[in-house]
Amino acid sequence: MMVFPPEIEALASRIVSEFTQRNLTIATAESCTGGLIAGALTEISGSSAVVDRGFVTYSNRAKVEMLGVDEKVLVSFGAVSRETALQMVAGALRRSGADLAVAVTGVAGPTGGTADKPVGLVHIAARRRDSRLIHREMRYGDLGRAEVRLATVTTALEMLLELAAKD
Repeated sequence: MMVFPPEIEALASRIVSEFTQRNLTIATAESCTGGLIAGALTEISGSSAVVDRGFVTYSNRAKVEMLGVDEKVLVSFGAVSRETALQMVAGALRRSGADLAVAVTGVAGPTGGTADKPVGLVHIAARRRDSRLIHREMRYGDLGRAEVRLATVTTALEMLLELAAKD
């Protein structure tokens, strides 16, 4: 059993409960979180009614092959960018049967940060099949790798709930 912080477990439980009642499904496209969002959701009993699939696309090649991210976007804007997150979430919807998707790409640290893209910078996009979309550029700071990843999971789950509430 994976142990997630109580606030993440509570958000995941709320998603599984609400989405089950509303017959909504989710796909995840994860880079810096490496599957933790899907992991948090599938830790909850009954999540099979809600979680369609998860894409762990850590490398640029995986983003292109699994999600259809345009290589030109990766070259022009980089993997950690609004543009890449938007293409990742669109690809997750296109390549799944899910009603909503969430995508994350960022610099978890402790290495890999630059002046333009510091450690703790994460782009998160959540999108519904009807094209409603939320994007957030988060600057968590250099909290430590695990803390950046868990903060990203929390924000991503909150964004899924926010997007699902827009009816």
